[in-house]
Amino acid sequence: MKRSNLVLKRLGLIVALLLFNLSFSQNETAPVNDTIKTTQLEDVVVTGVVNPKAKIKSSVSITTMDAKQIDQSAPRSTAEIFRSIPGIRSESSGGEGNSNISVRGVPISSGGSKYLQIQEDGLPVLLFGDISFATADIFTRFDGNVAKIEAIRGGSASTLSSNSPGGIINFISKTGKTEGGMVRTSFGLDYNNFRTDVDYGAKIGDGLYFHVGGFYRAGEGVRKTGSTSNNGGQVKFNLTKEFQNGKVTVYAKFLNDRAAAYMPMPVKVTGTNANPSWGSVSGFDATTGALQSIYLNHNVGLGTNGELRRENVGDGMNPISKSIGVNASFDLEDGWKITENGRYSSNSGGFIAPFPAEVGSAAAIAASFGAGSTLTYADSGTPFNNPNGLVSRIHMFDTQLNDLSNFMNDLRVTKKFDKVGVTAGYFKSIQNISTSWLWNSYLQEVSDDNPRLINVNNAIGNPLSENGLYAYGTPAWGNLARNYDTQYNVSAPYVNVSVDATENLSLEGGLRYDLGKVTGSFAGGTSTTYDINNNGTISVPEQNVFAVNTANETAVNYDYDYVSYTLGANYLLTAKQSLFARYSKGAAAKADRILFSGLDYLDGSKINALDFLTQAELGYKLKFAKGYIYATAFHSKTDEQGGYEATSNSIIQNNYKSYGLELESSYNLMDNFNVRGALTYTKAEITSGDNNGNEPRRQPKLMYNLMPTYNFSENKNAVGLSFIGQSKAFAQDSNQLVMNGFVIVNAFVDFEVTKGLSLNLSANNLFDTLAITESEEGNITDNAVNYVRARPMPGRSISMALSYRF
Repeated sequence: MKRSNLVLKRLGLIVALLLFNLSFSQNETAPVNDTIKTTQLEDVVVTGVVNPKAKIKSSVSITTMDAKQIDQSAPRSTAEIFRSIPGIRSESSGGEGNSNISVRGVPISSGGSKYLQIQEDGLPVLLFGDISFATADIFTRFDGNVAKIEAIRGGSASTLSSNSPGGIINFISKTGKTEGGMVRTSFGLDYNNFRTDVDYGAKIGDGLYFHVGGFYRAGEGVRKTGSTSNNGGQVKFNLTKEFQNGKVTVYAKFLNDRAAAYMPMPVKVTGTNANPSWGSVSGFDATTGALQSIYLNHNVGLGTNGELRRENVGDGMNPISKSIGVNASFDLEDGWKITENGRYSSNSGGFIAPFPAEVGSAAAIAASFGAGSTLTYADSGTPFNNPNGLVSRIHMFDTQLNDLSNFMNDLRVTKKFDKVGVTAGYFKSIQNISTSWLWNSYLQEVSDDNPRLINVNNAIGNPLSENGLYAYGTPAWGNLARNYDTQYNVSAPYVNVSVDATENLSLEGGLRYDLGKVTGSFAGGTSTTYDINNNGTISVPEQNVFAVNTANETAVNYDYDYVSYTLGANYLLTAKQSLFARYSKGAAAKADRILFSGLDYLDGSKINALDFLTQAELGYKLKFAKGYIYATAFHSKTDEQGGYEATSNSIIQNNYKSYGLELESSYNLMDNFNVRGALTYTKAEITSGDNNGNEPRRQPKLMYNLMPTYNFSENKNAVGLSFIGQSKAFAQDSNQLVMNGFVIVNAFVDFEVTKGLSLNLSANNLFDTLAITESEEGNITDNAVNYVRARPMPGRSISMALSYRF
């Protein structure tokens, strides 16, 4: 059955179920359930603060999302969750990870979440958020173990975590103190995916309770990859013992997941740079297509130590993480309190995905191999005859994550002196970064239906490739065979002082000193002749096999340090409204991004290891009878010292400034009808270099989300929508090609089948909108047909879930 017919039938099913739900009595007065509560400003927050306190009394911008709210936004990845947080720009088009995440106009200059830290239970998942091919969201999964997510922008984030001057997103786990659990099975109705989640927590003794949960899933995913691209799961466990004056929690996590990594893909653009029309290439649907194919299952070459290796392309992003940790806090005598949070994580895995280094006509691609060269299909030997006439030059991003293990520890001691609280802390982290880039080059037709590999022959008919592979390496990019083997040892003492100046006025200040010690080595590539396929004949590609040059390593041994500080004040105008102001400065240290840059890696004074971020904020919080509103005006200044970007093979160096306004609100229009929403306006500008005065790439002026939810039948049934959108943005810093604004509409229907058993239908990108989040090309030829490499959001996907809560 065709996809369009299947979608129409599924939509019909949604409408029928919606009408069925509406047939319940809608005139009954139902209490406001906890998904539309208006007490959020009274919620106690723990992220980015030294002492938990209510939002209305804190001088920070912070958003809380519970598990129910997250489910109702119908996310298909962890990064899609972040799109509902004001101020956060989450380019969630890469799949389960590999997303670019930024905050308040701070640039995405090197991928990942450079200035924003992703945490689990108060500790960073990785010390650096922008490690190449190992971003923190790859090692983070949302499942039934998560009680809520807290996201702080700016504020005290710069002094309470390393490399987080822009903010912190913290996944907070359930504890089992409230007994209960859930079994949930979900599956795609118009795409191939099956997932089961289980979690349960309970009291098992006096002051002793536990929680355990996890998930396993398998399927192709929301794009057509031709294989079971998503395959794996996670298990988490914690055990808490309460004492008269405190508690201790021990916890563990095991993650081994595989998920397709979606790279930029061929997209057709017509019109002009200022007013372009984006659409799908003939034969390649930008909302459902993928570069993965059954014809390109494995990447073969020489490994890190010169050994023959073979990697499965279907592994995609394959994070493997085994963690164990402890969190303890005790109230001592005379106003003293001690808190200890420590964790060791053994992290490894891989990242493999086809990247289109070039999309061009068959004639142009063939000519690049020499005059008279011809193209044939690798599986049949017949001449290339794809109707669209397009070929992709594929660079296989085959990166082995050998060792990303880390140790994190945060020790705090607090003393309360009447109206003054003093907290002294010491953060310690050791982060390994051992990765290997083992990339090859292929030719592939442009098609969304298992694209076939293409061989090239020279003018006299001699083969220049084997089964689509024309180079063991990436000659177009200087053959980036690489090995990183470094360790980052960070110590960070910090102090925070809070003062209750009056009954309504509270002041806060913090100071942090990060000291980093970097050791290890890195090595580039070298060429050799090697019979990779062991057939006794040296083919043209085998005459020039690139591998890591283990005999020529560059030593790394340097130090860096930086000071972060913050000052804040909060004034309670009334019991239900407050004003706050905050000024802060912090930095994000660079890790692997500055290696291979020709620097003196034995002298920290000669290395551009740090990027600085300064922020000022002024906020207003108001709680009223049927809702709340949270408004923050902000100004940010970013001073970057440059970093390496793999896809452009260049050093990025710019300074930036931005200002804007965040609005977040929830309002109960009636007892069972709630509207939540957020809006961020950002005016950002590059303030140095060749692009001085331009807007930073991919930064929209306006981002927004709106989520109306209607609960009925005693709040056991609900229906809702979410609108997540943004205005137009420029593809690159040169400010030529415009990426159009868009709005993604998601929908859900929840209804109770019987007590404890509920059915959910959710649709993501209901109207199949083509939403472009990034483009490799920064300009097009006006009034012509152009083929660019861009990363769009996935198209419409509809899923059903059956849940039993007990």
